[in-house]
Parts: sequence; C-alpha cells; structure tokens
Amino acid sequence: MTKSKLDLRDPIYHDDAKAREHLETLLWPDGPVCPRCGVMEDRITKLKGKSTRPGVYKCKDCRKPFSVTVGTVMERSKVPLSKWVLAAQLMASSKKGMSALQLKRMIGTNYETAWFLFHRLRECTIDPKRGPIGGNNKVVEADETYIGGKAKNKAFGPPPKKAAVFALVERDGEVRSFHVANVNSKTLRPILVKNASRKSYLMTDEAGVYVKTGREFAGHGTVNHSADEYVRGGFWYTNTVESYFALLKRGMMGSFHESDPVFLDTELS
Repeated sequence: MTKSKLDLRDPIYHDDAKAREHLETLLWPDGPVCPRCGVMEDRITKLKGKSTRPGVYKCKDCRKPFSVTVGTVMERSKVPLSKWVLAAQLMASSKKGMSALQLKRMIGTNYETAWFLFHRLRECTIDPKRGPIGGNNKVVEADETYIGGKAKNKAFGPPPKKAAVFALVERDGEVRSFHVANVNSKTLRPILVKNASRKSYLMTDEAGVYVKTGREFAGHGTVNHSADEYVRGGFWYTNTVESYFALLKRGMMGSFHESDPVFLDTELS
C-alpha cells in the first residue's frame, strides 16, 4: 500500500481547530477517553458553553474537565497546536536530524520555542515500558562505529578522540544505540542480552567480540567484511545497521556537530 504524500498545505498545520481534531482522531480513535480514570462513551460530556474553549470535555466519574492535550507533552503549553503538529511532522520526516535553528526558521517561532518543542517531542518518543527488540523468527543486526573528527582535519594538537557507538537494529523494527567506553565482549554482552530477545537470530560482522555471545541466541550469522563480503544469500548482511550509522553520522556532521555522549543513547522505530 502506497503511503500518502505529505502536503504542508493541509489545514492541520495552520489551523488550530483542525490540528485539535487531527489529534483527537489519532489519540481517541474510539471517542474521547478521560486521561485520569479511563472512562469513555456516555460517561463523557463535551462542554459547549460560550466561555468554554474549544475541545474541552468533562468526565462524569471524576468530574474533571480535560482536552486531548491532557496527559501529553502538549499539556499546559501556550504554543499553538498547529505548530506542535507541524514541528512533529518535520522532525519525524527529517532522517538526518534537524537543528532547533532550522525548526525555528521553518515553523516561524523564536529559538526558545523551537528548543522547547525539541525537548518535549524527543521526550515523548521514550517508552518507559519498552521490552527487548526482536523475537521468534526475527533478525537483530548488531554493529559498532566511531563518531568524531578526522585527524587530517585538525591543524595542530593531539588527534580528536572518537566516541564508540554500539547499535542494535531489528529488521523492519526498532533501532537502539548506546555509547560505550570500550568495544569488547565485556561491555557489549550486557547491552545485547538486555535489549535483544535471545529468541532472535543475531546478525553481525566477523568481529570476535560477538562469537561467544552469539551462542546465547537462537542463531548467529556473520558476514566477513575484511574479505569484502557484505551480502550472502540475500539474508546474511548487516546493511540495515550500517545504513543507520550513515544517517547518524550525517546528522552529526550536518545538524548537531558535537554532542554529549548521552545523546548517542537513543531508541528509534
């Protein structure tokens, strides 16, 4: 099924009422739900008084008013809902990342507002109840890379220190990356067994750090990059995680330039 193309002329990006209706459709597909006690249908009343702002409902059980933004990162924000929806769309569709300055220019706000939206929208992507990725009949690719400046680009002084990043990618699923102090089995194994289901098929390159840990999974396949082997049989490859690293590095070079190592601990879907 072909995905619909993004149309920035859509009213949800410019009209707050349309943006609110769009959020209600996404968050309440079966009708309004009280964010406090979870009741819905006939226990919910829509307030229509002249002094009531649009989109406010009242729960008959807990007797509290609420709107679609209550319990979300948009709650108590003075930023128009259309700006929230537009910022979320732009950030989600920017594969190589986006700076707050760029977001400021694109949605027409000041820098402080763009920075606020960045923090809130990034925070809402974290699932506190997340479990391991992969599972039965699923493939998890694992690999490591180094992020930092090149020695040839530094005029004087010691060469730049690079940060090691270890990433796990479920094919057609989530990505999780972690900053690690050293790339060895002692540091990588705890991350692997905690974040990837051992029922998965583990796919790596020929690095020896994965040999012993790979035996703990349902299967372990490798490709020999040192022998210029990148795909074997159409199934054995680590191109998915390599593609993620390419996007991560382009984002660092083009948007973020430098970051705290904590930034490298991410999860995406």
